[in-house]
Amino acid sequence: MAKDKKLTKSNDRVLSGVLGGVSEYFDLDASLVRLIFAAATIFTGFFPFVFIYIVAVLIMPDSPNTHQYKYRFDEDAEEKRRDVTPDEDDQI
Repeated sequence: MAKDKKLTKSNDRVLSGVLGGVSEYFDLDASLVRLIFAAATIFTGFFPFVFIYIVAVLIMPDSPNTHQYKYRFDEDAEEKRRDVTPDEDDQI
């Protein structure tokens, strides 16, 4: 049985992940999809494809494996940096 594919935003994002999601859904190179979209947008007078893109941003769900990046101060690493003192030979 074929794998169930769902059209979702990609983690490979430039703006919102819509075109990355389309490229993953159709197994195409993301750069190629972005290039085709940019050319189609320019040659059609911007409005139709920009409108479609905005609608897709609002409608397409995020990828289920979207990573939430959390920045955390590593206290242990800071302590290790403080503990390292230069040797007398290392000083200029």
